[in-house]
Amino acid sequence: MAILINENSRVIVQGITGGAGKFHTGEMKSYGTRIVAGTSPGKGGQTVHDLPVYDTVAECVERHQADTSVIFLPAAAVKNAVIEAIHAGIRTVVVVPEHIPISDMMLVRREAKKFGALILGGNTAGVISPGRANIGIIPPLAFKRGRVGTVSRSGSITYYLADTLTRSGYGETTCVGLGGDPVLGSTFNDVLDLFEKDPETKAVVLAGEIGGVYEEIAASTITKMKKPVVAIIGGLYAPPGKRMGHAGAIVEGDMGTAQSKVNALKSGGAHIVRTFTDIPDILSRLGV
Repeated sequence: MAILINENSRVIVQGITGGAGKFHTGEMKSYGTRIVAGTSPGKGGQTVHDLPVYDTVAECVERHQADTSVIFLPAAAVKNAVIEAIHAGIRTVVVVPEHIPISDMMLVRREAKKFGALILGGNTAGVISPGRANIGIIPPLAFKRGRVGTVSRSGSITYYLADTLTRSGYGETTCVGLGGDPVLGSTFNDVLDLFEKDPETKAVVLAGEIGGVYEEIAASTITKMKKPVVAIIGGLYAPPGKRMGHAGAIVEGDMGTAQSKVNALKSGGAHIVRTFTDIPDILSRLGV
């Protein structure tokens, strides 16, 4: 069944006429993702990769029954784009741009909750349900349809997880990138809840990293899950004070450190691994 997206998702691209939007529309479409249209205010009536371009999201929903959007726009334009999508009836929005202003994301989160929408990002590589749909900027080479779900803040780590699971014969149901910005549209908890309800997902691999507290908060959801959760945290051996890549990689006191995340996840019932190669061994021992 997968989560968030599948072969029936009707996807639009907000910012389809820009360089990144145009390129990745072609990539997503080539994968088999059901892209139905795109938006670019003032350019309605044009086509990109044989797809119609509209001025508004509402037109895409009305004419093509769109239910999912991916955004390729400057950070300053993201807030209005997401809110436009939510108000038009879109229920899954993937925000690829990074450095979205914190105040903008707080407003976006409030609107999403009010309308029952789920936002991924900012600064997400996207989401892929292998063999079904790929939304964002994820290169699909390492992904293969299977029985394990993954969720990570990092696009690169998402690729490593998929490569590990694919090579070991497990494959993936859906791989979700939460994003690397300080304030995200969704949390690990939101995605874990969806995986818990998905009959095809037999286990979940959660990959965290130093900075922020999203991993610590996830422990409360893992405690309630019946499916096994394997967790790996990047940065255990990072030198103190070393600046890492993501805008959300901020450590304050004892919160946000790699060890604090390991302790929290372990207390919630997650099975902790130190390296990617340990993941298949743990899954095998768990009978997945």
